[in-house]
Amino acid sequence: MKNLVEKAKEKHILSADEIVSLLSDNSINNSLFKAADEVRENFVGNDIHLRALIEFTNICRCNCLYCGLRAENKNVERYRLSKDEVLDIAQNAVNSRYKTIVLQGGEDLFFSAEYLGEIIKCIKAFDVAVTLSIGERSYDEYKLLKECGAERFLLRIETTDKDLYSKMHPNMSFENRKQCLYNLKQLGYETGTGCLVGLPGQTLESLADDILFFKELDADMIGIGPFIPHPQTPLKQCDSNNFWLSLKVMAITRLLLPDINIPATTAMETLYENGRTIALQSGANVVMPNVTDSIHKKLYEIYPNKASVDYSQLQNVLRSIGRRISKEKGFRCKR
Repeated sequence: MKNLVEKAKEKHILSADEIVSLLSDNSINNSLFKAADEVRENFVGNDIHLRALIEFTNICRCNCLYCGLRAENKNVERYRLSKDEVLDIAQNAVNSRYKTIVLQGGEDLFFSAEYLGEIIKCIKAFDVAVTLSIGERSYDEYKLLKECGAERFLLRIETTDKDLYSKMHPNMSFENRKQCLYNLKQLGYETGTGCLVGLPGQTLESLADDILFFKELDADMIGIGPFIPHPQTPLKQCDSNNFWLSLKVMAITRLLLPDINIPATTAMETLYENGRTIALQSGANVVMPNVTDSIHKKLYEIYPNKASVDYSQLQNVLRSIGRRISKEKGFRCKR
């Protein structure tokens, strides 16, 4: 197993069977995390890139079984932020020294590409990078948003197991999801994707396929999130003991895609004490603090009890592990 870790560290290549072997053997966890941290330091350095997350709408047309914002959940108090509200939050984030604004929302078609484009143009005037996380749109919509100034796009595949994808995402198309990702790459976006770890019915083999898909896509950003059941979804009774497996998937992703950006996800911190710090010492180099106002932040509940962090608190944590907040916008530097 240690030879496989060294192979991944040096050559950044593993087969599906080799990935499954690493995922199934917990005796090599420390070696795996150490190797991922060394590759992270060698390829992307010790700077941590902060992305200011604005959750601008919790209205969603989709019914993903794991998500608290699913359309059929009638217990959610729905909201949409106005353009002025979004810009006020973005301005405050810029004043707090953030270099990237992430606009994240449910799949809410009220926000047309034209309307979002107006918001993006205004945010670009603050001299920051703009990332979108708004789900599936047409090629032409993605093109317009890119022309308005959006540079990055996050669209998690969640799982590359077609059968599992269909079960988790009623009335959605796995092939369309994949096509959206390839459209984003073709249009020149820094393209982010990722997966949920611990979904009921998921196998180590499908997680290995997820990682190999990230490499095939040559994704620029990968978010690995442990599945956390929401009490108002069909998966409310499922197990949530997925932290260490999520960390292993993240570490192997770093070894195979050494120069990409990988967030220490909020879900990791929510599920496990100091999970964010552990992730930053196991291959991650990005943190995405939620800067949405306190009223609406509580209403954007994909999963319950989301962890939070502020700028000064994060500075202290990073200092304690020999890391620092980047002053750059944090684009991928391919090597």
